[in-house]
Amino acid sequence: MKNPVKKTRIPEQKAFVIQELIAPFFDVNWHFHSEYQLFVVLKGRGTRFIGDHMQAFREGDLVFTGPNLPHLWKNDKEYHDPKNGLGTHGIVIYLPDNFLNQSVFSLEEFEGIAQMLKKSERGIEVTGKTNQLITEMMKEMLHLKGTQRIIQLLKILELMVDSPDCRLITNAGYINSNKESEKDRMGQVYEYVMQNFQGKVSLKEAARISNLSQSAFSRYFKSRVNKTFSEFLTEVRISHACKLLHESDLNISEIAYECGFFTLSNFNRLFKERMNQTPQEYRKEFLDAFAAVS
Repeated sequence: MKNPVKKTRIPEQKAFVIQELIAPFFDVNWHFHSEYQLFVVLKGRGTRFIGDHMQAFREGDLVFTGPNLPHLWKNDKEYHDPKNGLGTHGIVIYLPDNFLNQSVFSLEEFEGIAQMLKKSERGIEVTGKTNQLITEMMKEMLHLKGTQRIIQLLKILELMVDSPDCRLITNAGYINSNKESEKDRMGQVYEYVMQNFQGKVSLKEAARISNLSQSAFSRYFKSRVNKTFSEFLTEVRISHACKLLHESDLNISEIAYECGFFTLSNFNRLFKERMNQTPQEYRKEFLDAFAAVS
């Protein structure tokens, strides 16, 4: 895949860029770009899409993505209604794709960071104590200047090298085969699914939105996301079910309906296939773990 031809978001006179993001909701566009990106969610919830992987996100979500890895942090529907008074807050750092290719950074002392940057082609999720440390360091960086800001960045990257709190996100075989011109097409499909997954979602309508025949769309979607459209839709619904099992008092039948499943038996079967436990077991495990740390 050719790199997208576009102007970088990093000015020529800067080594990297850090920005604080405060808005009603995060960027709604599924996209990819030539820079590395380190992003932490300080406020906001929804569903995160990275390459061929998706999962719910909430406050504390911290992810490092490599160049041209597609991503989207899609806030829940209620964030898009001003009447709800909700908002989001995050901090993002952009690094150029040639960050370690010049001068002192090419020396062997930076080999660990260089290897970690290579791994970020699959996306890296940071959890645990490493997450907490890096989040605080990113907050501090907003107030640093000059070389102090660069030193802080290197400390952050060094923390991610060999940290047990870092895990790769996309499947090992994932390759971004999307073209720059296809961003809108995939973005519209994602938007269609996220707006309608609680009700009826059809392959026919997704193909129409993409301006493709149903058979062509099926091939196109699987080649881009490493799964069929049906599998993707089920994952979106199961992800929302997990969120409701965590955050609501709805019973299992109500959750199944809220997530777009028309029969309880189908919901239970698909949930167990993907989560290796029943919805009841999943909720109990979460509540037991929550009680243990409270």
